[in-house]
Amino acid sequence: MSNAPVNNGRRRFLTVATSVVGGVGAAGAVVPFIASWNPSAKAKAAGAPVEVNISKLEAGQMLRVEWRGKPVWVVKRTKEMLDGLATHEDKLRDADSEVEQQPGYAQNRTRSIKPEIFIAVGICTHLGCSPQYLPDTFTEQVVGVPSGFMCPCHGSKFDMAGRVFQSVPAPTNLVIPPHKYLDENTVLIGDDSGVA
Repeated sequence: MSNAPVNNGRRRFLTVATSVVGGVGAAGAVVPFIASWNPSAKAKAAGAPVEVNISKLEAGQMLRVEWRGKPVWVVKRTKEMLDGLATHEDKLRDADSEVEQQPGYAQNRTRSIKPEIFIAVGICTHLGCSPQYLPDTFTEQVVGVPSGFMCPCHGSKFDMAGRVFQSVPAPTNLVIPPHKYLDENTVLIGDDSGVA
């Protein structure tokens, strides 16, 4: 048995050093755990608004973007497409868009803020398929209506304002997402704050 004197300074140093290393280790384990509670960048992006540049969109063209994991269509309608919207309202299930499938500012004949730009979620309201855009051959689906959208799965048909025709499986018009224009060439899909 040794009778050497106890070195209290060394003992204090070892106690403090062990406590510091243990504290750093505990913090190292807690920080990733707490950080895991935050949504991932992918999850944040999935619900984030999407900016769309429409400057190069030509009359009759459709641009597809993704918002919240869903396809969103941006179509620049021609004058003929716009003029045709009034000619077949007697064939539509909800011509006045009374069912809430759109924000208040899009509850009009064109279902849009700017008449020439149509923005809609490209998912059929029947079973969730994605209708096809038929800019020139829709009259084969509905006589006298040259342009529209047709769902190949069960035959639902929508006009160039996304309004559903009668006697098809889809119960309601296509959904119009919240959106606003940041300038003449940029639309923000998923955010309509400040739009009257």
